[in-house]
Parts: sequence; structure tokens; C-alpha cells
Amino acid sequence: MKIAVTGAAGRVGTAVVDLARAEGHEVVEIDRPDVDVTAYGALAAAVEGCDALVHLAAHPGPGVRPDHEVHHNNVTASYNALRVAAELGIDRVCLASSVNAVGAGYTRRPRYEYFPLDEGHPTFNEDPYSLSKWIAETQADSIARRYEHMSIASLRLHWVRDDRPVGLSPDDPKQGGFAIRDLWGYVSRPAAAQACLLALAADFRGHEVFYIVAPRTIVDTPTAELVATYYPDVPLRAELPGDTSLFDCAKAERLLGWRHDEHLVQ
Repeated sequence: MKIAVTGAAGRVGTAVVDLARAEGHEVVEIDRPDVDVTAYGALAAAVEGCDALVHLAAHPGPGVRPDHEVHHNNVTASYNALRVAAELGIDRVCLASSVNAVGAGYTRRPRYEYFPLDEGHPTFNEDPYSLSKWIAETQADSIARRYEHMSIASLRLHWVRDDRPVGLSPDDPKQGGFAIRDLWGYVSRPAAAQACLLALAADFRGHEVFYIVAPRTIVDTPTAELVATYYPDVPLRAELPGDTSLFDCAKAERLLGWRHDEHLVQ
């Protein structure tokens, strides 16, 4: 395939580009300052002739820019990617979403209806970044309804790292409670890249959302203890042995064939 990758110079983008080329794909790298993905015509010209699109370009969280810039940039860029793909006949699209689409690490008091989280969990987002990711998923729903032949995957990535951190406490003061709100999750960079490419080859039509999170938390404290301590009122829908993640990635394994293989973590 000829694959266009926006945000190609970013943390996930470089891994996607390297893996795609290693698998024999032709890659079109798209990033600032050469292409502004919020400029529709420029993006259309950059991806013309491609078979698939991986859209990773975005402001990576609130606070990196003023709130309105984070929101408008991310929402406009994701819509442009979707609409350009539809217009040019690029049927395979992968979007980088976030676990924060449901409201998590950047909320003041996160609200969870149950554990482990699956893709059916409602959103309680309250910041511009998380809202932008939720809107991007809604935009994908809209495009998929009109262009029924398209296959669009929104990947809810967690904290992308090269390896699993060690020695962290559940309430690490350096993180200011972020890990508690974000449910102690992460994903390795190679596994995130693998998910992007699998999403382009998966056998489904329409728009699907997937959690892409490691099967273990970032702390050694048993998950059941974490829940009892920090979320005692949240009901459990499954057993959580050992340091099992609080995110259910069964859908990604079922539809994409994706697993966060530990051997991918360097």
C-alpha cells in the first residue's frame, strides 16, 4: 500500500513510518512546516494517490497551546483528514484518538461507570483536548454513514512510551494525581504503531473505536487494590488479577488482530 502519515515526525508517527517501510509499504510523510493539516487543499494535495491514511497530527494535550487553539486545530485537522480521504477515494483511514475521549487524566474528578473500560463507556470530558478527540470520533461516525465503503478506525491510545515504567507509586506526586485519573495505563510505541497498520488491513466497514492499551498497569500494586483504594464505588464487570489493566482491549484483538505483545517493549 501507499500510506500517507500525518504527524510523521512525532513520537508515534516515526514508529509507524519505520514499521510501514519495514513491511514493504510506500510511505508519504506529512508534517509541519511543509504541510499544514488544517489547510484542506494542502492536505488533499499531499495525500493524493495514496491507498490509506494514518492521521496522527494533533496538539497532544491541553495546555500546550491556548484552549481554543488545541480544540480547533485537532477538530479541523481530523475532519480534513476524513473528508479528504472520502473525496479522493482513500477507503482505509486510521485516526489517533485517546483514552481521554471519555474524560480521564485531564478532568478534575474523573467519573467512571464501570471497570474495565470498554468502547461503550460514556464520555464525561471537560477539557478542550479530550473534547476534540470525542468530536473526531463523532466526525468519523458521520463520514462512515455517508461513505459506507470506507473503513475508519479510531485508536484510543494511552501514554505512549518506549517501555513500561518501573518504581512508580500509584499516587506518584511527580504526576500530580494524573496516573490516578488516567487509570495507570500506557502503551508501548511499537505496539501503537502495529495497531495503526493492522487497522488499515482489518476486515470491517464503517467506523470503529478501539482501546489500544497495554494489558498491565504502570504500577506493581494489584489492580483490585487500586480500585478499592481510589475508586471504591465503581462496579467491576470482570476479574482484575495481578496488575491487569483497567482498559478492555478485547475488541482490538477481535477485529484488528492486535495484542500488546510484551516482546515489543524494548
